Formats: sequence, structure tokens, C-alpha cells
Amino acid sequence: MAPDPKRSKAAAAAAAPYVQRLISDEELRDNVRVALESARQAFMRVQHGKAPAKVVLDDKKFKKNMSEATSALKDAADALRSAPKKKAARKRSGGGLLGKLALLAIAAAIAVALNEGLRNKVLDMLFGKEEEFEYSSPSPNGAAAEPAPESVTTT
Repeated sequence: MAPDPKRSKAAAAAAAPYVQRLISDEELRDNVRVALESARQAFMRVQHGKAPAKVVLDDKKFKKNMSEATSALKDAADALRSAPKKKAARKRSGGGLLGKLALLAIAAAIAVALNEGLRNKVLDMLFGKEEEFEYSSPSPNGAAAEPAPESVTTT
């Protein structure tokens, strides 16, 4: 007899860490159950109410049910996020090559930001040497303007 594909999919889903957490954590199951019950009650109030817009905007029980549902879902999501992903056979000491390159890039960026000499070298390498020049405005007759003599005042 060939293996049932539905059973193998169900077995694979049951092996997922989130499903395992849901099976083993009673508080998580309670949060999910409260969220579903509150959402169902809120939905029933919308369906059997006078006008859906009025129920959503004015009905206090609807708002209470939605508030309970959202807080229970938030608690369940937080519990799932805090669950250990998978148990590793051994702990890794470093971050691998990518982690080391990221650390090196961050250290280089900090060094460039804090050290003016290094920053100038990097900018010169990237954009070329900065040319320093003096600017003098042209005079009306075409010759360079001479600086005006400073007046000496005595008191």
C-alpha cells in the first residue's frame, strides 16, 4: 500500500516548531482560543446587528470583543516569537564570513566618521584630490582688483 500524501503532509506540519509549541504550551492554546471566541462573538454581533457600520462604531460589546481578540492574538504571537526555533547540535562561536564582513564594514565606517585624516584620504581616493584655488573677482577694466588700503584711525 502506498503512503498517503495527506498523512505525510500532516506529519510534516506537526513537526514544525510552531505546531509543537502550540501542542505543548497550554497558555498559548488559551490565548488562541480566547482570540477565536472573541472574534466569533464580534462577527456575530456585526451579522445580527441593525447596521454593520453602527455596530462597528457604536456597539460597546463589539469593541470589547475586538479588544479581547486583539490582545489575545498579540499575546499568542509574542509567545510564538519567543519560542526556540530549533535545537542546534552545537553553538556557533562566530557569525561566519558574512557576520565578520559586516563587523568589518561597521568598524571601517566608524573609523572614517571619527578620524578626519582618514576621512580626507577616503574622499580623495573616491573623488580625486581636491584642488585648492583662490578666487578673485574681476575688475571692470579686466585687471585683477587690488586690495583696498586699510584706513588707520586714531583717537
